[in-house]
Amino acid sequence: MGRLVVCPLSKVGLTMARSGAGFVVSLLAPGARAPRFASLAPDRHLVLGVSDIVAAQEGHVLAGADHVEALLAFVRAWDESPERDRPLLIHCYAGVSRSPAAAFIAACALTSAPEAEIAARLRRLSPSATPNSHLIALADARLSRDGRMVAAIESIGRGADCFEGEIFFMDMA
Repeated sequence: MGRLVVCPLSKVGLTMARSGAGFVVSLLAPGARAPRFASLAPDRHLVLGVSDIVAAQEGHVLAGADHVEALLAFVRAWDESPERDRPLLIHCYAGVSRSPAAAFIAACALTSAPEAEIAARLRRLSPSATPNSHLIALADARLSRDGRMVAAIESIGRGADCFEGEIFFMDMA
């Protein structure tokens, strides 16, 4: 059974050490320094340079279909890997918006659970999660979910205010 681990950048080293993750997704602003892991081969660390925005803004990078495609290809490679029993660690700067969105997208892509069920589980695991709605909409279109992913995330609403999110684990069963 696969497991996702989500955390903020400030806790990525601790989370990596404690979880034994075998694959990592870093969603950071373009130009931000992504952590490096001596224990990971380069093809097991995906770095996506996207800003935490939901509409185009000058000086920022709005996530595009190519970013979502790269994320989906990476999570599928993890899912098909003989090391799938090692968690997939997903982080962004605060662990509140981009990384919970990526975890939701991965869960929707890799399981047959209904989108609303996955979103409700995400909310239970992370009361502060406010998944990036633009990333969700892009993935919804790419996965041909007819708006169900978007509606599921809208149904859980904005997460609790916080400085950064807490570490959480999401099993893929």
